[in-house]
Amino acid sequence: MRPLDGVTVVDFSQFLAGPYAALRLLDLGARVIKVENPDRGDLCRHHYVSATRVEGDSTLFHAINRGKESLTLDLKSIDGQQAAQRLVAGADVVIQNFRPGVIDRLGLGYEAAQALRPGLVYGSISGYGETGDWAGLPGQDLLAQARSGLMWLSGDRGQGPVPVGLPVADIAAGACLAQGLLAALFRQARSGVGAHVQTSLLEALIDLQFEFLTTWMSNGQTPPRRMRQGSAHGYLAAPYGVYDTAEGWLALAMTPLPVLTEALGRPALTAELDGMDGFADREAIRAAVQAVFATGRAADWEAELAAKGIWCARVRTWEDMIAEGGPAVTGMLRPGAELARVAAPFRLDGQRPEPARRGPALNEHGQKLAAEFGFSAAAATG
Repeated sequence: MRPLDGVTVVDFSQFLAGPYAALRLLDLGARVIKVENPDRGDLCRHHYVSATRVEGDSTLFHAINRGKESLTLDLKSIDGQQAAQRLVAGADVVIQNFRPGVIDRLGLGYEAAQALRPGLVYGSISGYGETGDWAGLPGQDLLAQARSGLMWLSGDRGQGPVPVGLPVADIAAGACLAQGLLAALFRQARSGVGAHVQTSLLEALIDLQFEFLTTWMSNGQTPPRRMRQGSAHGYLAAPYGVYDTAEGWLALAMTPLPVLTEALGRPALTAELDGMDGFADREAIRAAVQAVFATGRAADWEAELAAKGIWCARVRTWEDMIAEGGPAVTGMLRPGAELARVAAPFRLDGQRPEPARRGPALNEHGQKLAAEFGFSAAAATG
C-alpha cells in the first residue's frame, strides 16, 4: 500500500508545473483525474519536443501525465461547471494553474471549493504570485528564468545571460507545490482542516537560488563573479570549476590548492600558486591548473586524482550515465518499444513506484467518471 492510496486528486492544471505536482502525488499512490479543455485538451499534448508522437500526443505529455485519467469539460458552460463541482465535492486535493482570478470567475476558486468539500486541500501555481505588477504576466518557464536573475549564474563571463537548458521553473514549482500539498494532507488527516497551498514559478526559482541570494543580501550585495572559462559557481574559490583536457572535460569540486598541487605532482605548479588567494586570484589559478589538465585525458585524470582523494568527475553524456550510473539510473529509466518512461525519484521501503505505460487519451475516462461522480454524460463529451 502506497502512502496516498485512497486520495483523489482533481487536476485542472495543464502543461508542466501543476501536472508535475500531480504526477508526484500519483507516484505516491493518489488517483489523479485530469480535467482538460474539449478543444484539443492540454497544450502539452501538442507541444512536440521531438518528432516522436505516441498515439497522436507528444512524448512530453505522456512523460508528465502517465497513469492519470482524462476528462474533458467546458468550464465556461453550466454543464461543465456543475460537473466540475461534482468532482471537487468528491476530491481530497484540487490543483489549478490558471492566471490569477480566472479560477474564481469559473466558480471553482478556493473558497467555493471549500464550500463544496470542507477540509479540502487546494493547490495553486501562478507565474509570479497573485498580486503585484507581474501577477497578470504569462507564467512561462523561460520568461520566469529571465525575471528571476537566474540566467546570470551559469555560463562564462563573456556569454551574457545563460538560461538553464530544461524547464527548471516549472519542475521546481511543481515540486514545491507537491511538498506543500503533502504537508497539508498530513494536517488534514490529523485535524480535518484543509488548506490553500500557493506557490509560483518565481518563488520556486528564488528558492533554488537561496544560497546565492542569502550571500548577496548579507554581503553588501556583492554579486557573484563568473569565470572567463569553466565557470561553475560564482561564490566559490578556485580551483572549483570545469576544465578542458586533451580528451573530454573534468569537473573539479572543493579542493584546497595545496592538496591539489600535491596530488598532481607538479612542483612547478606548487611554486607558481604559492601565496595566491583562491578567490581573488581565481583566473590566474584556473589558467595554471588548466594548462596541466590539458596534457592528459579526462578519464585518466579522474582515475588518478580520485585515487588520491580529490573530488572530481569526468563530464559524462546521458549514454555514459546509463552505462556507469548503476541501480539509481537503471531503476528510474525504463526503455520501451514505443515510449520510454522515467520512474519516480524516490523509493518507499526499498521499492520504486512502477510508472504507468502512457498518459490518457483525451477524455478517455469521461463516461466512466460521469457515472461515478453523478454528472451529465453530455458534459464529458465537450
